[in-house]
Amino acid sequence: MNIKKVLVSTLGTAAVLGAGLFAGTTSANADVRVTVKSGDTVAKIANQYKSSVSSIEKANNLKNVNLIYVGESLEIPDATSTTTSTTSAATTTPSQSTTATSNTTNNTASTSNYSSQATTGTTSSASTATSTTSTSGSSAKAWIANKESGGSYTASNGNYYGKYQLSKSYLNGDYSAANQEKVANSYVTSRYGSWAAAKSFWQANGWY
Repeated sequence: MNIKKVLVSTLGTAAVLGAGLFAGTTSANADVRVTVKSGDTVAKIANQYKSSVSSIEKANNLKNVNLIYVGESLEIPDATSTTTSTTSAATTTPSQSTTATSNTTNNTASTSNYSSQATTGTTSSASTATSTTSTSGSSAKAWIANKESGGSYTASNGNYYGKYQLSKSYLNGDYSAANQEKVANSYVTSRYGSWAAAKSFWQANGWY
């Protein structure tokens, strides 16, 4: 934000001229490239850059739109970026200077209090959501399944198969849903102790 103040001095008396708030927004579309971070999905990236899942899928020749990897570079077609500029000018006269200064101080204090309250509320909400997720094993399990395969028991990616993308050697030739659930529970329990811990590891590394 650029704030321009025009000071005009006439016969030793200073007055600030011009009043109004002018805001302008410009948008531009362009193809960009992004690097996949932990927790990213194609849908999340498409929403962030105002693109679409199908456009990203075609642009990057994705065989499975539900499988992207941390560190992978994706082309985002028709990405939209928005720039907003605001110019503000205030009008005062010498007799109004004291009042204007007082009002400005009060408005600044009010804005500061609002920002503090908003930040506190956001932090509190985030903490509650994190606590709920970490204590729910079933939620963590469903989260991992969605990240790995979109929840499909028949998803295949090289040597990895099923809802939890387990190594085919773990499944021992039995690709039934019941066996996938059994083997996934056994694998997570032995390696991480809980699905919540497995989710935390996935968030940090992009796999589990």
